[in-house]
Amino acid sequence: MIAADLLSDGLVPLRTSDTGEEALNIMSEFYVRHLPVVNNTQLLALVSEDDILEYDVHEAVGSYDVSLRFPPVHENDHLYEVMRRMGQYNLTVIPVVDANQDYLGMITIEDLLNYFAQIGSFTEPGSIIVLEMSRRDYSLAEISRIVESENAAILSSFVTSSLDEATVMIDVTLKINRQNIQSVLATFGRFSYTVKATFNEREMYDTLKERYDSLMSYLNV
Repeated sequence: MIAADLLSDGLVPLRTSDTGEEALNIMSEFYVRHLPVVNNTQLLALVSEDDILEYDVHEAVGSYDVSLRFPPVHENDHLYEVMRRMGQYNLTVIPVVDANQDYLGMITIEDLLNYFAQIGSFTEPGSIIVLEMSRRDYSLAEISRIVESENAAILSSFVTSSLDEATVMIDVTLKINRQNIQSVLATFGRFSYTVKATFNEREMYDTLKERYDSLMSYLNV
C-alpha cells in the first residue's frame, strides 16, 4: 500500500483566495486541524488551525505568512512512511505530491484508520497476545515457530518500545487466528516468555452480551 492509494475522496485543498473563516469551517466539518493550500497544481503551504487564528480570519489564506514547514509525502511512499510523517509532525492531514512536486491530493487520519479497520488481520476473528521481552531476545522467527507448533498462525504483529532510549524492554503484540489460545500461552510459558496481556474477542463479545441481557431483564421487571 502506497500513498497514492490512500488519497481522500471528500476533502479538497484550500485555494489562496479562501478566507481563514472558510478554512476553519471546512476543518470543523471534516474534523481535521490542517489543510493544504494549493495554487493550481502547486502546493504552497499546509495551514493549521492555530496558524489561522494568529491572523485575520476574514483575510485570504494566501496572504498569510505560512510556509510549507511540514514536508509532503510522495505518491510512491509506503503506508508506514505516511504514518511516520503524520506522527512525527502531529498532523491530521498530509499532502501528497508526484515526482515533479505537483499536488495530487491529501491523506487524512480517518483514511488511515479506515484502511487498517478493513484489512484482513483486523477483521478476521482471533485473539491478541502481548509479550514483554528485552530487545536482544526478540526473534519473530522463534515466536512464529512457537505459535505454529500449536496449529495457530500470526495474522499480524508489531513491536512497541518506550521513548526512553535507555529502556531495553519491548512489547510484541500478536494477532492470532485462534479464539482459544490457552495452549499457545502454555507453550510461551514453557519457553520462559512473559505474557503481559491477552485479549480474546469471543470473551469480550460474551461479556458484552451478558451485560446486555442483564440490562434487558432489569428493564422488563
